[in-house]
Amino acid sequence: MLCGGLIGLERSRKNRPAGFRTYMLVCLSSSLIMMTNQYIYMTFEGSDPARLGAQVISGIGFLGAGTIIVTSRSQVKGLTSAAGLWASACLGLAIGIGFYYGAIVVSIAVFFIITFFKKVDVIITSTSKIINIYTSFTNIKHFDKFIVHLHELNFRINDMEISKDSSMKEMTVIAFLSLESKNRFDHVDFIKGVSGFEGLIHIEEI
Repeated sequence: MLCGGLIGLERSRKNRPAGFRTYMLVCLSSSLIMMTNQYIYMTFEGSDPARLGAQVISGIGFLGAGTIIVTSRSQVKGLTSAAGLWASACLGLAIGIGFYYGAIVVSIAVFFIITFFKKVDVIITSTSKIINIYTSFTNIKHFDKFIVHLHELNFRINDMEISKDSSMKEMTVIAFLSLESKNRFDHVDFIKGVSGFEGLIHIEEI
């Protein structure tokens, strides 16, 4: 319970779908499964000592899939929560079989990865060659000029999704763009550099 709760604590603080109680339940249930498997193996001859544990490893995928969502902006979220649930199940199996040292070390390592390594991930992704942006323009002509400007900056458009919003007083153009540069660049500087473009209402990285 403590090992699973340690991982789930960080997820709960960020209001993720799988939180403190979910991780505790997964870890506790997995350890029970492994202890049950060990009991069956010691009680009945010819049984497989890893059969039930293997089912936990594969079965946790269904629970993990429930934490993964695709937003309206085509963002995939919940992968860290799903990986955390899988890790929590593995910790439970290790505890259930009596491998306490390994379970404690890994639970602490997973907690630090989820909590502190996000900053490292942000640093890496904020200067990558690829950036995904959400933009809105006053009209299609300004959007076309923006596309030309991106080509002038040597950006390649990997993916583009355009829609129109008629809820505003004027018809606005909303676009999701996936851009790629030949070299690594600072995403914040790029956003600041194009934020004053003619007809651009809003731009942000997604």
